[in-house]
Amino acid sequence: MRLGIFGGTFDPIHLGHLIMADDAMAQFSLDRIMWVLTPNPPHKQGFAISPWSQRLELLSLGLMGNPYNEISHVELDRQAPHFAVDTMRILRNQYQGSVLIYLMGRDSLRDLPTWHSPKAFIDSCDELGIFPRKDVLADGEQLIRHFPGLSNKLFYLNSPMIEISATDIRQRIIEGKPFRYFLPEAVYQKILKENYYLN
Repeated sequence: MRLGIFGGTFDPIHLGHLIMADDAMAQFSLDRIMWVLTPNPPHKQGFAISPWSQRLELLSLGLMGNPYNEISHVELDRQAPHFAVDTMRILRNQYQGSVLIYLMGRDSLRDLPTWHSPKAFIDSCDELGIFPRKDVLADGEQLIRHFPGLSNKLFYLNSPMIEISATDIRQRIIEGKPFRYFLPEAVYQKILKENYYLN
């Protein structure tokens, strides 16, 4: 089985996430995408993040109706810190014999040398599926010199540039601006009902 590992805070999940995941399914010939909700991201310490239970609820609503999407509790079920290298080691043990493709944006690829144990992380992945990001260019040649063997694992997604961000959606909610069509309908309705991001 070819599994795409899609990690993030998903605060909240939006249509950009779903479009990229759908394109990744097709272009990387995936059998399933494992959505890994990170409760306490190491790279977002000091930032205001919604409770993971709220983000999980919205993620579940956003993925309804697509049997190829699955939420993994691999990070929810263990204590922080939640480093990607540890997540991949656990998933490697859980899905022995599967091909694991870690999905990340070009910004994450660019910042890879700053990750915890980046070489071990790369070694734990069979492939790295890279999403496009506006105005972000990763110096592939420099990364490949830094991490020999990386070039054999890099695969770039040919997908439209989706200029939707969770940060912008949260700001729109706070400012009373329209945000309905950035989100799956069930996620939008739940945010309205519970007044999420206004408290």
